[in-house]
Amino acid sequence: MGIIEARNLAFDYLKMDEEGKVESKSRAVDDVDLNVRAGDFVAILGHNGSGKSTLAKHINAILLPTEGTLYVDGKDTRDESKLWEIRQTAGMVFQNPDNQIIGTVVDEDVGFGPENMGIPQQEIWERVEQSLKAVGMWEYRDHSPNKLSGGQKQRVAIAGVVAMRPKCIVLDEPTAMLDPNGRKEVIRTVHELNRREHVTVLLITHYMEEVIDADRVIVMDHGKIVMQGTPREVFSRVEELKEYRLDVPQATLVAHELRRAGLELPAGILSNEELIGELEKLRER
Repeated sequence: MGIIEARNLAFDYLKMDEEGKVESKSRAVDDVDLNVRAGDFVAILGHNGSGKSTLAKHINAILLPTEGTLYVDGKDTRDESKLWEIRQTAGMVFQNPDNQIIGTVVDEDVGFGPENMGIPQQEIWERVEQSLKAVGMWEYRDHSPNKLSGGQKQRVAIAGVVAMRPKCIVLDEPTAMLDPNGRKEVIRTVHELNRREHVTVLLITHYMEEVIDADRVIVMDHGKIVMQGTPREVFSRVEELKEYRLDVPQATLVAHELRRAGLELPAGILSNEELIGELEKLRER
């Protein structure tokens, strides 16, 4: 069993009338099977309303299945007695870091989660130091979070989750409110955590460049998983992705158009460096 496993997972949002009766329901996640292995970096893509954020909220048991099951580290999210363990196993990072940062000083904020878990004081400060160093924010430990840039705030929010020592971190569009530099900072930080600390990562994003280095990419549409594979496998299907109203990395699109124009380029080129390398080979030939 993987660290996250969904079987026939479905979720309906209910709309109630004034008397509390169900007026209508809409299916946001529809018969999803998912298996994420420990240590994987998985990116989930999808247009607005595709169900990707609803799926993310199931992993932290913020939402519970309407049908089917979701297991986190072998624990059924509908088992209330396991809720605390599930939320310690799978940490969540949201779009807006201001919604997660509550301390007036960075190190106090990062220590808040472990303190609520009843961790001894000495260990809390060890965890705070390790977590802030892991996200490159240790030198800002005495700063007020309000004085930080968006990217720095998001890294503090990630440190706050890391300090709770989760096996898995779910990031729901963590860079949506950031400028390009802030986005790069946060994605680099998440990759470092995945590589160094072996934290399983689920990254939900609509920025295609952020998923190039993922182990696996999952594409959702209308609540279903419609495509999955390595970034190269998924991004080699440019026309299909367009049907799901999704972009591809800039280099992938340029290479795709050049192939259509008759140049012998491989499918699924992901980066500018790769594209330049392949064009150089063609020129030498």
